[in-house]
Amino acid sequence: MGQDAFMEPFSSTARVFQCKIYLLLLGACSGLKVAVPSHTVHGIRGQALYLPVHYGFHTLASDIQIIWLFERPHTMPKYLLGSVNKSVVPDLEYRHKFTMMPPNASLLINPLQFTDEGNYIVKVNIQGNGTLSASQKIQVTVDDLVTNPMVRTQPSSGAVEYVGNLTLTCLVEGGTRLVYQWLKNGKYIHAGPTYTFSPQNNTLHIAPVTKEDIGNYSCLVKNPVSEMESGIIMPTIYYGPYGLHVNSDKGLKVGGVFTVDIGEAILFDCSADSYPPNTYSWIQKTDNTTYVIKHGPHLEVASEKVAQKTTDYVCCAYNNVTGRRDETHFTVIITSVGLDKLAQKGKSLSPLASITAVSLFLIISMCLLFLWKKYLSCKVIKQKLKGRPETEYRKAQTFSGHEDALDDFGIYEFVAFPDASGVPRRPSRSVPACDGVSGQDLHSTIYEVIQHIPAQQQDHPDFLQIQSEVVYFQVSRITMRTGLTPTEDQT
Repeated sequence: MGQDAFMEPFSSTARVFQCKIYLLLLGACSGLKVAVPSHTVHGIRGQALYLPVHYGFHTLASDIQIIWLFERPHTMPKYLLGSVNKSVVPDLEYRHKFTMMPPNASLLINPLQFTDEGNYIVKVNIQGNGTLSASQKIQVTVDDLVTNPMVRTQPSSGAVEYVGNLTLTCLVEGGTRLVYQWLKNGKYIHAGPTYTFSPQNNTLHIAPVTKEDIGNYSCLVKNPVSEMESGIIMPTIYYGPYGLHVNSDKGLKVGGVFTVDIGEAILFDCSADSYPPNTYSWIQKTDNTTYVIKHGPHLEVASEKVAQKTTDYVCCAYNNVTGRRDETHFTVIITSVGLDKLAQKGKSLSPLASITAVSLFLIISMCLLFLWKKYLSCKVIKQKLKGRPETEYRKAQTFSGHEDALDDFGIYEFVAFPDASGVPRRPSRSVPACDGVSGQDLHSTIYEVIQHIPAQQQDHPDFLQIQSEVVYFQVSRITMRTGLTPTEDQT
């Protein structure tokens, strides 16, 4: 490229020198190693490109020589620059384009152009006891960056399913060595029965289109130095109707039969998968005749206005673009509420009435049981208190002056004097009475009261009468409190 100018004083020997350098590069030596990270380097036009080189040796060296050559296919290598130790000798034509800083053997190319694409050869010579040589080759490619691609659809208005075709073309303004790839919903598209590609892969042809071809398409463009993906495009595909069916907000549906109670208004909805949306019409069949009763996706039927108990209807769906239509038949049966429904309602209430009755019965039973137990406990107490002979109970009543012996419970003190004027008074002393006192203790207590009366008064007839009545009263109290009848000795 400029080697003749650089070697002008030695023009007679220039070609010989080039041949010698080329022969040296082909030689191999031991003890010296030259390495490069990659044998292929991709560069961007207009930017700098750095070619790293590493070398090493295990011997004493007096001189280190580095030489860079450039070659294209089917041409001889051309000298770019060289160095001995730290002295650089560039080619005058490229002295501002190629840079090297020895003993570093790496090369900087700035700026990079398409003409710089080719093979770069670096050779390192070591001078010591002998001459050691080693070389490496690096292939350099130059490309432009890929610009933002754009996808164009033909026809732009869309295509009809099973009838029309679609062609997607990827357009890129800048970039070299472009590679195209097509994606649908983020996944790569491969050739198939309905998908075909152009030789450069920049065009995707779909023939014929179907509903399954609906999706998000994009184009990915890349080269060795960059890649870009286009925006997402969704082609228009007309299809349908598919899956026509009728639903209702009331009534019982079994297959294609709707059962409705008389007096109820039922709303039917007809729908199907289609693009563009379908147009709907409702047809009623009566006495072997059919007529359109309404247009639109909804139909309201008032059951009380239906002349027959069983009526057939048809919902028709039509796609204006595809020209396809579909219809579905269904039957409406009107049933009366009648006595059966009322009886069913009565049956539905019977469990609640049963639960209420059982609950009331349990509450009343528990109250009666409580009162009965209360009555039995009082009766048992009274029976224990009245468990003595009738004659004794009457005597006790007569002595106490009360009709009920229960009023006589308590602690009594008795002091009897036959004659108030003839018997001296003595202070009274309380006599405790308890359930645990025996008949003998009670007998002693009675006589403790009587023994303080003078002996001359004890023989008085009135005193003896009082004494017997007191003893009889105490015996009656023992009988009432303990339920035991004292023996004759205790009396």
